[in-house]
Amino acid sequence: MMRVLRERPNTCIIVVAAAVGVLAVQGRPVGTDNAVLIGIQALIALSVGLSYGQAGILSMAQAVIAAVGGYLSAILALRFGVSPYLTLVPAIALPTALAWVLARFVTPLDHLAAALATLALSTVVEIVARSWDSVTGGYVGLTGVPSLPGVTTPGMFAGLVWLVVALAVFLYENLMRSAYGRALNTVRHDRARATADGVDVPALMSAGFAFAAALAGLAGWLYVHYITYMSPSSLDTHASISVLLMAVVGGVGYVLGPVIGTVLLSLLMHLLPAQEVQGLFFGGALVLILLLARDGLLGYADRTTRTWRAARKGTA
Repeated sequence: MMRVLRERPNTCIIVVAAAVGVLAVQGRPVGTDNAVLIGIQALIALSVGLSYGQAGILSMAQAVIAAVGGYLSAILALRFGVSPYLTLVPAIALPTALAWVLARFVTPLDHLAAALATLALSTVVEIVARSWDSVTGGYVGLTGVPSLPGVTTPGMFAGLVWLVVALAVFLYENLMRSAYGRALNTVRHDRARATADGVDVPALMSAGFAFAAALAGLAGWLYVHYITYMSPSSLDTHASISVLLMAVVGGVGYVLGPVIGTVLLSLLMHLLPAQEVQGLFFGGALVLILLLARDGLLGYADRTTRTWRAARKGTA
């Protein structure tokens, strides 16, 4: 199973998408809605996997970076009448540029300092969103954002979102198999060795963080044109921390880890009655993962599989 998860992620993502799609065919609108939102969260969690699991930058602002793309797309569509499909490019470009600039400052920092720096960015973006009433709508937000032309039903939107997730996993997996991805892995494990090999470590980490922000911007674009509303509380710091936990639980160092963590925790969250209970659940899940499977669920499964195979070879 682990070989399939590591070598054939596209097959596995279809399985994950099918599992979530079961919600969409239960005959209840809430099932389709959950499928769309879980897919968007999975995209943001994938950006966490790339920024933290691969580039080594612990970001607590990925959902807020997604909000930047969502806000820009909503403003262009509402105030200037730009087609939502044309707003996709700036909705990805602005978060990418923002992340590139930020990464140049945080790459020399350790994980804790980088987390605090991205948390500060998250706070600044939320303050701007609340204060700039004439552009962002302030606390009220932006209403009446146009939906995607041609995507007329929630079921169609769910299919589109999960198609985007599958494409993102495909690109992510091929990126990590490339020379660029191998260099990024070297940087994550040993920056000194990567520097000795001639790798421009700050530039490489910045590019990885920028690509992660592009995924987040894409998720924000999908979110705002599905909900057709954007406010400072839509994709905030709380959402950033949630997707970070989802990625860590699934296995932030594995391509499919963030997706699997998002699906499992999101489905379990919908069974919990109150937000306070959900917070306790998230905290408990993180503690268990850190104690029992520090590499996440996929890391635990990978380690168990290798131990089992070694035992089989020893008894053969």
